[in-house]
Amino acid sequence: MKQRLLAAAVSALSLAPIYAKAQELIQPIKPPAQINIGMVDLGKKLYFDPRLSKSGFISCNSCHNLSMGGSDNLPTSIGDHWHQGPINAPTVLNSSLNVAQFWDGRAADLKAQAGGPIANPGEMGFTHTLAVGVLQSIPAYVREFKQVFGTDTINIDGVTTAIAEFEKTLVTPNSRFDQWLLGKKDAINAQELAGYTLFKESGCIACHNGPAVGGASFQKMGVVEAYKSASKAEGRSAVTGKDADRFNFKVPTLRNVELTYPYFHDGAANTLPEAVETMGRIQLGKKFNADENAKIVAFLKTLTGDQPSFTLPILPPDSDKTPRPTPFSQ
Repeated sequence: MKQRLLAAAVSALSLAPIYAKAQELIQPIKPPAQINIGMVDLGKKLYFDPRLSKSGFISCNSCHNLSMGGSDNLPTSIGDHWHQGPINAPTVLNSSLNVAQFWDGRAADLKAQAGGPIANPGEMGFTHTLAVGVLQSIPAYVREFKQVFGTDTINIDGVTTAIAEFEKTLVTPNSRFDQWLLGKKDAINAQELAGYTLFKESGCIACHNGPAVGGASFQKMGVVEAYKSASKAEGRSAVTGKDADRFNFKVPTLRNVELTYPYFHDGAANTLPEAVETMGRIQLGKKFNADENAKIVAFLKTLTGDQPSFTLPILPPDSDKTPRPTPFSQ
């Protein structure tokens, strides 16, 4: 009996690290469970196709550049006619894990989000009708839509569905932190582990949790101390109409955060140390010293995962009937 109890105790001790990590509030990124390969291939073409814009110059990838962490590394994006965008472009990477899309959550999912920029005069500057007309005039697109959706008629619903299906594949698994969560003890070093401990003990984990390390809730920007910004963005209240939601923004994912500078909805923080300092002060009422800040930054850099890798799509050529872009018209 004693031998069995001893064996059980030893077994429990050996499994303790696994049980502890199973209770972590951050979970590893997983590849998408189900995707439609044909739809993904079509969506990838549409994601990179600038002909969905009035100028024939701006694509989804312009503001959500997959070579740059799924963002554009600008405080606010550049739209049609060099229009300055009102808000920082969030990364498209792991965006399928978000509770909603856009900083204010006005789009329920990726499909709803995909149609917004096309018809926004300050972004791609087109209309859904004109964008669909361009695609309908391109024989190769007509054939591909037929293969994927079973119809000769292209519509905006099919366009946004395909783009969303491609965006579902843009997840970034296998970060060093994920490897540590899965049991690889040497995947992160002592400084990075100390940063994670501080991240949890300071309260950052309350909002930045789950597989995306954020993206699952809306929170007020400036809980302890008011956040001062030149941005006119109102946050969630622009959607709900409730004053209580003013300056409430979707918590951004911290996955690949070292790649997605500048930070915050207004792009005001140029560096991770600056972002950590500001968030500690205005959200937690905590002043991180230089050593603490460096430890948290070191941890955050372990969240960079495998970036999407694929062959750049070759877009189908125009036909003689395809309307030509008008980049310089008013």
